[in-house]
Parts: sequence; structure tokens; C-alpha cells
Amino acid sequence: MKSIYALVAGLLLALTATQASAANIAGVNMPDQIQYAGKTMVLNGAGVRKKFLMTIYVGGLYLTTKSNDGDAIIQADEPMSIRLAITSSMITPDKMKSTTLQGFRRAMNGNISPLKKEIDQLMSSFDKGVSRGDVYELTNVPGSGVHIIRNGKRVETIRSKAFKATLFGIWLSKTPVNAGLRARMLGM
Repeated sequence: MKSIYALVAGLLLALTATQASAANIAGVNMPDQIQYAGKTMVLNGAGVRKKFLMTIYVGGLYLTTKSNDGDAIIQADEPMSIRLAITSSMITPDKMKSTTLQGFRRAMNGNISPLKKEIDQLMSSFDKGVSRGDVYELTNVPGSGVHIIRNGKRVETIRSKAFKATLFGIWLSKTPVNAGLRARMLGM
């Protein structure tokens, strides 16, 4: 009997520890740290992206060392990841493509032609489906490129430092897709 109590107490303690190690943003748990390609990255900051008063996704920025310098993060070729947890059932592959393309146009002052091939690669990763509950991780791996990870499985690798800088600039530049989300990702 004592062993059952000990087991239940241990499980409750483990559950509490797991919950304490994640930030809960709009009902989405963002882990305090993630590991990828042998590197540990810590949650720098996270927030929500809303459109028409509806939460579309929760976005988090993971770095090896916390920073609030968006420009330095954009230019750095270091392990880092932007994690997007889709929270709206209204997001479809086509909507994901169109809003991502708008982000690139904004980040590139309307001229996406220098990165068209890389942007098309990213867009093709959304063809596999986008649904509520999906988690996309856009993870920079120095020497390898940006790994596009959907629900824990890599679906694409894009090898271009210019692409990485522009992609991260969508959220972290001085003219981001959403200023509030930028501030939260940068821990401001």
C-alpha cells in the first residue's frame, strides 16, 4: 500500500515538475528549453500572434544565450529556433503560405526574387498540411542551414544564410509582422 502512495506521489511530483518547466501562453506549453542537433536552446521569450482578435499561433524564440538584440540575432549564424504552435483551425496550408509570403515581402521591401528558390522550398513544406495543434520549428543549424520541423519531424532543410536572416527578420526586425510578438520573443 505504501508503495502505491509513493508511486502516486512520485507521478504527481513529476507532473508538477514538467508543468513548471514550461511557459503557458494562451493554453500552449512552450518548453523552457529545447534540444536539437546536440545543442540546447533556452526560451528567450514567447507571445501570441492575433488576427481579427483571434489567436492564430503562439510563437517562441529559442537561443543558446538569451538576448534582446533583434538585429544581432538576425545576423548570427548560431543555433536558434522559432517555434510556432498553431492554435487556430482557420489556418490552412494556403493561408500559411500567403501569410508567410507577406512576411517575406515585408522583410524584403517587396522584392522576394533574391530568395525565391528558398522561399518556394519553405512553402512546399506547408503542402504536407497545416492544422490546429501543429508545431513548426524553424531551426538554424550552423553549417547545415535552416531545418523546417513539423511536429518533431524534419520536412525540409534550406541552406542559405540570407534566407535565415530574412526568415528570422519576419519576427525580429525593426519592422516585424507584429510588434507585440517581437517584443515578447525578445523578452522585452
